[in-house]
Amino acid sequence: MCLFALRGDTNPDVHSHFGLIPPSTPLIRKRFFRAQRDNGAYVTTEMERILLTQGDIRRAMTRISHEILEQNCASSELVLVGLQTRGVHMAKRLADNIERIEGFRPVVGTLDPRLWRDDPKVASGQPLLPSDIPNGVDGKPVVIVDDVIYTGRTIRAAMEALLDFGRASRIQLAILVDRGHRELPIRPDFIGKNIPTARGERVQVRITEIDGDDAVVLGRES
Repeated sequence: MCLFALRGDTNPDVHSHFGLIPPSTPLIRKRFFRAQRDNGAYVTTEMERILLTQGDIRRAMTRISHEILEQNCASSELVLVGLQTRGVHMAKRLADNIERIEGFRPVVGTLDPRLWRDDPKVASGQPLLPSDIPNGVDGKPVVIVDDVIYTGRTIRAAMEALLDFGRASRIQLAILVDRGHRELPIRPDFIGKNIPTARGERVQVRITEIDGDDAVVLGRES
């Protein structure tokens, strides 16, 4: 069994000559899996398309940091609440950016909103992760931070969960990827990238703190 990757940013003449990938196609990763059937082994393929690279994510996060400061008048009372798990690391990155830009570091909290979801099966699948917002949110502007928004149900649950920490003066939402298909009237205030998707597709945000690298990958639901 062989493993290899095809990159859309390599020599376009080679791609065109062999009919592999059009030169305009973004980075593509092809993975091969070996599976077993009653009549022997066969190989299936899964195509993954890289939508955002490490540089794309860095630039998007820098832009979002500036937008948060502009919308909140550089308030030193600002609280960033990252949703477990990738949203927490994204909130910390935003806080680092804001500290470099403005000279103060916002409070960073963590929140696992699954208990407040309207589909309890999601909460029962895995152990709950820590939720902690130092000094609460009473009278403070809060930005909820997450990697992907889909139906909006996780964000609705997060807003309800925030009530346990006080009454914020304002709640905003920062998202790296908006993939559409909303089921609730929720719209992010700060968006890294709008990426239209089909319901059978899967958007995976990879971050260095968890996955070892930064990328946003589009694949198929298994």
